[in-house]
Amino acid sequence: MTSATPERRRGRQLPTADELRIWRSFVETVEALNSQVASRLQADSSLSPGDYAVLLALSEAQEQRMRSSALAAHIGWERSRLSHHLGRMERRGLIRRQECATVPRGAEVLLTPTGVEAFRQSTFPHLRAIRELFVDALTPEQLGAAGEIAAALREHLGTPREE
Repeated sequence: MTSATPERRRGRQLPTADELRIWRSFVETVEALNSQVASRLQADSSLSPGDYAVLLALSEAQEQRMRSSALAAHIGWERSRLSHHLGRMERRGLIRRQECATVPRGAEVLLTPTGVEAFRQSTFPHLRAIRELFVDALTPEQLGAAGEIAAALREHLGTPREE
């Protein structure tokens, strides 16, 4: 009988106490970072992180419009969650939904001038918060390691980063 490699054993065992400590620290830190970035975004622009994700995707899309199914996939949301969120954004005048001319029963989401302006005004403060809360807390080496860790996790999970 051959012994399993450490990598194989690792996949079959429960995490050690030290591995769980690292995991918990990682999760709690990411949650705290997300919370602070979200609070700053809300205070600076009255946008939620969900609003910002939708506005960012639409601002980068051709003609500032996307099919709602493509938008949901792009930001990693279920279509029902996106639909409810888009309704709130539409009532605030940030986006508009219309029937898709090329796909029966399809819908497109369009960025409105109000949405363009809200996104424009939120971008600098949001990027400043990312700089202050994340980038400035790390050395260049740590920042590089964080990128490598994120890439390894995304690859392991089968969710490669979009360029």
